[in-house]
Amino acid sequence: MHTMWKGSISFGLVNIPIKLYAAIEDKDVKLRSLHSKCHTPIQYEKKCPHCEEEVGNEEIVKGYEYVKGKFVVLDEEELKALKEEMEDKTVEIIDFVSLDDIDPIYFNRSYFIGPGENGGKAYALLREALTKSEKIGVAEITMRSKQQLAVVRVYENCIVMETIHYPDEVRNVTEVPSVPEQTEIDEKELNTAIMLIDQLTTEFNPEEYTDDYRFALHALIDKKIDQNEGKTPEQSPRQNVVDLMSALQASIEKTKKKNPDKPAAAKSKTAQSKEEKPKKTATGDKKKKTVRKKASS
Repeated sequence: MHTMWKGSISFGLVNIPIKLYAAIEDKDVKLRSLHSKCHTPIQYEKKCPHCEEEVGNEEIVKGYEYVKGKFVVLDEEELKALKEEMEDKTVEIIDFVSLDDIDPIYFNRSYFIGPGENGGKAYALLREALTKSEKIGVAEITMRSKQQLAVVRVYENCIVMETIHYPDEVRNVTEVPSVPEQTEIDEKELNTAIMLIDQLTTEFNPEEYTDDYRFALHALIDKKIDQNEGKTPEQSPRQNVVDLMSALQASIEKTKKKNPDKPAAAKSKTAQSKEEKPKKTATGDKKKKTVRKKASS
């Protein structure tokens, strides 16, 4: 298992080095959103609607909207200082209570607690004490920059920590609409309902319950794969080829501007070679004329 957090459990003067591990594994089937036209995964951009431009992470700050449209901006340094002030690598047990005292609505997320280096003996002592006393510890811990309330208890042969909600995080049940008040119930109907409950009463065995939708979704996906119904996103146009041609053309234009005399120089050489040919011909004509004069004399 991957260690999520290292620290210690403290109660009284006892301090036990520990490591936290996730006790829950998310089994949800992850489905991605694709463009139906080309089956390319959809991208989500961080865009400012006011400036109408995409915003990078370095341009994003945190803010709290205290009234509609008004924000208090909190910079990274302020948040970092607050985090360092509050963060304590300790699961501090402040009370011991009975498990039945806490309604399940308060429970949030479970973590396995393992002993840290040289913490095996103290770990076993706490585990045995919790088992014999049939008590659980109420503790405070700071994780991911958030202070949380938690309970520490024994599960099978392991100590577990379960984060629980603070009272003000649990909404008031009186806010639920249309809940009937206490009304008179027909005795015969009540006895029939109780009889049905008795018939369905059994010991809780978690292995008997399965996520039927998840298994059916996996089966559907496997079926489509076996039938070669997989889709490959269409390839985007090769922009790099266009860019390469543009770069080459730009290079040629740049070279022309740097060396404007090169074509003219080439042209003058050609012209010069053409001018030299008639000179040779004229010299030849003079020699011919001299030969003719000697012959006539």
